[in-house]
Amino acid sequence: MNTLNLDASVEQIDLKKNPLTEDQLNELYRYSKSYEVLFSKRAQLYKQRGLKDQTLTEADYRSLLLEHYTFLKRPVLLYDQTLFVGNSSKVVDAAKSFLNEQ
Repeated sequence: MNTLNLDASVEQIDLKKNPLTEDQLNELYRYSKSYEVLFSKRAQLYKQRGLKDQTLTEADYRSLLLEHYTFLKRPVLLYDQTLFVGNSSKVVDAAKSFLNEQ
């Protein structure tokens, strides 16, 4: 979401240095209503562990998200109680449109 030109007032969190906390994950879930939406199936660990061959529950996704930062689909933008997750062109365009209206 580098193309959004976010100003310095927007907090950016380095998940490698500051792993996702349970409270942060609960906050993201509050807006997404799904841990699976927040989960990256492109993560190397997802493939390495053979998780694509398993049926994961919401509890599994939650546990994995808390276990390792690479399982979180990124980037994540939570702004004015609106959540954008991922870097697909559709998500980025929606975020740009939303921010332009603010």
